[in-house]
Amino acid sequence: MFYGYTSPFHLSPKAPKKAKKKSADSNSNVFSIFEQSQIQEFKEAFTIMDQNRDGFIDKNDLRDTFAALGRLNVKQEEIDEMLKEASGPVNFTIFLTMFGEKLKGADPEETILNAFKVFDPEGKGVLRKDFVTEMLTTQADRFSPEEMEQMFAAFPPDVAGNLDYKNLVHIITHGEEKDQE
Repeated sequence: MFYGYTSPFHLSPKAPKKAKKKSADSNSNVFSIFEQSQIQEFKEAFTIMDQNRDGFIDKNDLRDTFAALGRLNVKQEEIDEMLKEASGPVNFTIFLTMFGEKLKGADPEETILNAFKVFDPEGKGVLRKDFVTEMLTTQADRFSPEEMEQMFAAFPPDVAGNLDYKNLVHIITHGEEKDQE
């Protein structure tokens, strides 16, 4: 969900070093799985999700994060299941470890597809062009109007204004359109 995500927030240079040293010693080289730039992106994503800034992601933080992403009616069971995946309270080291485990052997196509599916709870395989435009121009690493124009020129929505994200993901990961069967 946060792959390639760049935050508008910046951390003090001391925080990541301190966290890295402590975590690297206590959690079997989880920091060796990722490049330093990736670790920084995960740290930024963690900081955004840690809404109350207590150093841990809890139920309220997840609910607030979903709300910020436009999902307002997330079931408590779904949040509980997410937190059960962790071996304990979700601090940055646990967060990074969970991503490392998820990404180990992960198919890039499936990973990107799952990120789109967050916004498609009914599983239709399409998203409204205006919704995609709003999300990409107002959240995270914002797209410029020119970038949006380029994206829709390269991958135009259908006549109803829907973007077939499954085909888009296939093109991103394989460089060619899926055969329509």
